[in-house]
Amino acid sequence: MLDTLHRIVNDVNGAPDLEGALQMIVSGVKQAVGADVCSVYLTDFDARTHVLKATDGLRQEAVGKVTLPLGRGLIGLVTERAEPLNLADAPGHPRYLRVTETGETEYRGFLGVPIIQNRRVLGVLVVRQRQPREFSDDEVTFLFTLAAQLAGAITHARASCELTALASSDERLNRFLEGRASSSGVVIGQAVVAYRLADLDAVPDRPAEDPQAEETKFRAAVAAVEQDLRRLKDQLADTLPAEDHALFDALLLMLASDMLVEHTIERIRTGIWAPGALRHTIAAHAAVFDAMEDIYLRERASDVRDLGRRILMHLQSEDVTPPEFPERTILVGDEVSAVQLAEVPRERLAGVVAASGSSSSHVAILARGMGVPAVMGVTDLPVSRVEGRQLIVDGYRGRVYVAPPPAVLAEYERLVGEERELSAELDALRGLAAETLDGIEVPLLLNTGLVNEVGSQAIDEAQGVGLYRTEVPFMIRDRFPGEGVQTANYERVLESFAPRPVILRTLDIGGDKPLPYFPVVESNPFLGWRGVRISLDHPEIFLTQVRAMLRASANFNNLQIMLPMITSVTEVDELQLLIQQAHDELLDEGFVVDMPPVGVMVEVPSAVYQVEELARRVDFLSIGTNDLTQYLLAVDRNNPSVAEIYDDLHPAVLRAVDQVVKGAHAHGKPVGVCGELAGNPLATALLIGMGVDSLSMSAGSLLKVKWVLRSISRARARQWLKAALRMESASQIRAFMEANLDKIGLGGLYRPGK
Repeated sequence: MLDTLHRIVNDVNGAPDLEGALQMIVSGVKQAVGADVCSVYLTDFDARTHVLKATDGLRQEAVGKVTLPLGRGLIGLVTERAEPLNLADAPGHPRYLRVTETGETEYRGFLGVPIIQNRRVLGVLVVRQRQPREFSDDEVTFLFTLAAQLAGAITHARASCELTALASSDERLNRFLEGRASSSGVVIGQAVVAYRLADLDAVPDRPAEDPQAEETKFRAAVAAVEQDLRRLKDQLADTLPAEDHALFDALLLMLASDMLVEHTIERIRTGIWAPGALRHTIAAHAAVFDAMEDIYLRERASDVRDLGRRILMHLQSEDVTPPEFPERTILVGDEVSAVQLAEVPRERLAGVVAASGSSSSHVAILARGMGVPAVMGVTDLPVSRVEGRQLIVDGYRGRVYVAPPPAVLAEYERLVGEERELSAELDALRGLAAETLDGIEVPLLLNTGLVNEVGSQAIDEAQGVGLYRTEVPFMIRDRFPGEGVQTANYERVLESFAPRPVILRTLDIGGDKPLPYFPVVESNPFLGWRGVRISLDHPEIFLTQVRAMLRASANFNNLQIMLPMITSVTEVDELQLLIQQAHDELLDEGFVVDMPPVGVMVEVPSAVYQVEELARRVDFLSIGTNDLTQYLLAVDRNNPSVAEIYDDLHPAVLRAVDQVVKGAHAHGKPVGVCGELAGNPLATALLIGMGVDSLSMSAGSLLKVKWVLRSISRARARQWLKAALRMESASQIRAFMEANLDKIGLGGLYRPGK
């Protein structure tokens, strides 16, 4: 039956619409189990009914017309229980509902299996038999397995079908498509589909008639792409937060690297024409990033492929005409690249929607930096059918409305107006002190790994850098950067923020974040060889980096060093000896460098329970709530199947943070928070109530957190914290904090409308 199952699933995935998909299901299943009838009922949640949408064996004229009240009959029972129901004599069951219009009164054997996606029963797959018959375990498991695999395909086909209906009638789609809220805000605009510039995968292998001529063409195409990227970077110089400019620098470095250009030329010189050689190189380079578990770094494969398509486009055509963009463009795509986003004139870019990607992707980072609402991971999005349609993008809830009805449109137009008012109120906070009503100052710092130059309002607003991810500059090269290169990079960062403090985190690679030239392949990367574990096993890498940090700080005196992924005091002791060694070496070599403050990241449960031992050894602690939440709740934060479980407002997470703060303060050591929790306005008061000494976040969160900070006293924050710590679930804490922010007039910070 496995072959049959695969065949049905493949047929359904290739169906042009919902009707075709459902008909393939009922025909295939009826034949596979030898039943007399197979039908599909789908749940209409708005009308609160179960609708017969397809059948093979019942009356065809009943399809789309026969409905059962929600929860009634055997179909309703399967939906309620969310489990299969296998009956030898269905009419004898007390929940049986006689429906004469379909002709099903002739049938007695009944097997109903729920079709479930994201905990919702989308419908019921039913097979019937004329004679009394209880279906076998193999038949039950076959239908159960099939239904589980078909849920996504049915949802996608349903969305496509509804959009098709919109094209030929005045009907409006009341439902919304759901994805990941990746950049907050609400916007109404017109969809422009970001399609592939050139189909690199379709390029065939051909011999090069003149390898020298092919090489010349290829080099010219690369030069043209480089010129395009520099033009786009300059175009965004005044509108994009300065630290995000490094995304373009990364692409330009990639374009100039041996791994891309020289490897392609090597293939051309073996006798392959330029497009074919390029295809092989891009596939090999992208495969390195595709294999990574970390979703943020896996997104780099998209950038590699985008570069390849751009080079191919110039190889194929000398005249590249840029697309036209409407006044309020919402860029939509299966996979939207950072460069495609940058091509839209800033004054016309209103929002971003992508079928793939996450809140950690480059596009999401750029969108947040630009203040553009974005929803990523809209897996049910029929991209090819939304070009030119009116869209609403709700970046708070992760919703996308296609051709919204007048009532929905009117409501969101009101919310857009409130968004403008909110932005004006936030702008008024620029330059004001980050302090509570009772005068407690809490520095608001910046999380970044992309600082390239100073100039944006967001960077000016920050009181320093609470987390600089040093692995990002390592990722944009094809070999380990030398001490001189690292020194120059750190000098730029330290100089940009001097005299404000800058916390440089030592290299956090391995496991789920391997470098292309230093791959680490493991079955369980999150619990594997990563962070300081690699630093201790390869002290030469660690010493080179620390020497560069110390040399860079000589003229600025604002460096702090932070050690990631600490699980024991032994690791801290050994790493501090290495830092001291690097310092002593530089002094012996004639450099005048001071020993900077050294701290640790608390992101592993063992560090929570040894916080006092750690505090006695270091100068400061910083809580990385992203990984801490992941490890405390045993949830892969990049896995969409368990994304709903990952919640940094979980009572266990808040209690762990509170324990760290108390343990560190008992030894007089300051504690910061540098995970996503620090930038969440719902958590600001709780963290202030705990006595957290600083908060570090992305640039887009600074003013929102400052607004909360300036609207409460520490005394009130402690009262809220005391109540929250007694609660038993994240949902209770979230509702409690939302109600509190509403009371002080800050509801607009976490949701549209007030």
